[in-house]
Amino acid sequence: MRPFVRVLLRRAETERDVWRSRAARRDVAMFHEFHAPPYGGGNQFLLALRRELGRRGLAVEVNRLSGGTPACLYNSFNFDFTRLRRFRRPGARMVHRVDGPIGAYRGFDDGTDRRIVEINALADATILQSRYSLEKHRELGLALRNPVVIPNAVDPAVFHPPVTREPLDGRRLRVIVSSWSDNPRKGADILAWLDEHLDFDAYDVTFAGRTQQRFRRISVVDPLASEPLADLLRAQDAYLAPSRDDPCSNALLEALACGLPAAFLRSGGHPELVGDGGIGFEHAEELPGVLARLRDQLEQLRAAIAVTPLSDVADRYLEVLG
Repeated sequence: MRPFVRVLLRRAETERDVWRSRAARRDVAMFHEFHAPPYGGGNQFLLALRRELGRRGLAVEVNRLSGGTPACLYNSFNFDFTRLRRFRRPGARMVHRVDGPIGAYRGFDDGTDRRIVEINALADATILQSRYSLEKHRELGLALRNPVVIPNAVDPAVFHPPVTREPLDGRRLRVIVSSWSDNPRKGADILAWLDEHLDFDAYDVTFAGRTQQRFRRISVVDPLASEPLADLLRAQDAYLAPSRDDPCSNALLEALACGLPAAFLRSGGHPELVGDGGIGFEHAEELPGVLARLRDQLEQLRAAIAVTPLSDVADRYLEVLG
C-alpha cells in the first residue's frame, strides 16, 4: 500500500473514532504504541501501570480520548501525535510522560528532544522518571510544563524475589545484565572489557537481550518475555547495570525487584534507583573489586534493596492526572 494511502486511511480511522467516542467515557486515556514483551522499558512500565489501574477497576482507553474522559496520559513521542491532537479537547487534563533526554542516552541529537518539547506544549503537567532526567533537561535548556518526578515500577506479580535461593557455598557468583536496546551506550565497552579481564572461575556472567557484540565467555540469552525473564533473574545472585545516561532503567528495576543487588555505573538515574542496594563504579577496571565486595556483602546489600511499589507509583500518577 502506498504511503499516502496509509495516511488517508489513518486519518479516516481517526475521524471515525472521534465521532464514535463523543458520548463515551472512561476513567483515563493512554496514548502509547503498546507492544507485547520483550520490548523497551517504557513499554514495560506502561503495561504494568495499565494492569494496575485495571486491577483497581478503572476503565482505561488506549489511543483515544472520549468525550467524557477526564484525563489523558501520553508517552514521550511513542504515539500518533496527529491522532492525539485531533482527540484533544477542552476540559481533559493532559499529562505527558517524558524520559531522556533522548540525545543524552542515545549519544547523539537527532531533534527528538526538541520534538518532545513541542509535544509537551499540550500538557498541563509532565512526569519524569528521575531527578537526573529533570536536571538534565534543565541543563540542556529543555523546558517542560509543570514537571514532577515519579520513578517507574514493575509488576510485582511478575518481578519478585524467589521463595528460596541456592546458597553460594563456594560456587561462582551468578551475575546478569539485561537490555532490550542494542545501543552501545547500554554498556558495550564495559561488557567487552569484562569479557576479556574478569576471572570467570569466580563469576558466571549472562547477558539477556539484544546485542551486536560477540562474547567469548559471557553467555548470551535472546530477549525474553517478562515471565521467563523474571525466572532467569531469580536464578541469579547479582545484577550489572553498565548503561550510560539511562534516566530510569526498567531492566535495573526488574532485577532489584527480584532481589538482586546491583553493581552499577554511576551515571543517569542508576544511583537513585539502587540506593543502598548495590555498589557503584566509574570505570570498567573497578569491576573485579566491586564484584568481590558485592559477593562479600551480598546478604546485607540484598536486605537494603528498596524498590518503589507499583501501587504507590500508580497513586502518584493518579494524583497528577487529577
